[in-house]
Amino acid sequence: MSLGARIREDLAAAKLRDPAARSGLEIALLYPGLHAVWSHRVMHRLWLRRARFLARAGSQLTRLVTGVEIHPGATIGRRFFIDHGMGVVIGETAVVGDDVMLYHGVTLGGRTRHAGKRHPTLGDGVAVGAGAKILGPITIGAGSVVGANAVVTKDAPADSVLVGVPARPRARREGEDTRAILTAPEYHI
Repeated sequence: MSLGARIREDLAAAKLRDPAARSGLEIALLYPGLHAVWSHRVMHRLWLRRARFLARAGSQLTRLVTGVEIHPGATIGRRFFIDHGMGVVIGETAVVGDDVMLYHGVTLGGRTRHAGKRHPTLGDGVAVGAGAKILGPITIGAGSVVGANAVVTKDAPADSVLVGVPARPRARREGEDTRAILTAPEYHI
């Protein structure tokens, strides 16, 4: 996929997920979550080419500018959108699928200092509410929704709704809209 096509795809994904988005130009210039994702793509390529110091330095500069910290070793899918962004942290071994959305204050973090896989994997189409913490080498299945301020430390099957501390999954109800789940008061802590 060409760079221009990837940028257009990112802009369309942001416009789809953010009802406040007015234009592609506004999104391209004023959305720090998108800037962090674009920067991560460059830093990830440097990381894979073993220019690790340069990749880490670039990711830290991006964190200073955007308030979003994505380790250059993390694997990020297509059409990934971070809404508002401030305080988002994504660890080195995290894997984020396609069409994933995170709100501000989300952590995809580790629970150990051991080498190897220590951060979560989010399947395609996962949405994570503000302030949620997903910790450890766990997998959140495709199409799942993590409620605001939930703390997730165990695997969840596809199409789950995870709420609480610690979060407990329940199956999504047929026709249940992701945006409605993330804004419903019963899914906030």
